Amino acid sequence: MPEYSIDALPQALQSVRTRLLFVLRLEVHKPQVIGQTPGPFRRIGVISGGTFKGDRLSGHILEGGSDWQTIRTDRATTLNVRIVLQTEDDALIGMKYRGIRHGSPEAMARIDRGEIVDPSTYYLRIAPLFQTAAPRYDWLNRVISVGLGHRDADGVVYSVFEVL
Repeated sequence: MPEYSIDALPQALQSVRTRLLFVLRLEVHKPQVIGQTPGPFRRIGVISGGTFKGDRLSGHILEGGSDWQTIRTDRATTLNVRIVLQTEDDALIGMKYRGIRHGSPEAMARIDRGEIVDPSTYYLRIAPLFQTAAPRYDWLNRVISVGLGHRDADGVVYSVFEVL
């Protein structure tokens, strides 16, 4: 089997290009802490609303989404989120994402207390996928995306990018 270096690959495979889809702001209630189960430590963030805004789609987040979080033994938090976006022209788009948040014990404790923490001091990344029946937004059904996030006092803000 031949070995490949990045320089031996076609130019189109040597870097990742992205385009901003939207900036998403989720409003999240205080977490429901289930606690240490026989498996992981579990808590659930209930999404009460929010907004998203981009060049190709904008709107608001419907109430009722949730974030089933797992706090791992290495203190990283994994995210498992499902929400519904409603565009300004009333199309519904299901958005689900997995993600991970980690940082120093001090930064994570401050976030858990609801404090605003400089996003450069911790890692919060997501990998969203979309589902819709709306013809105008059908292209989202075939998009891979990534998001960079940070917590604010009562929610989370993500910059979500389409991977080109």
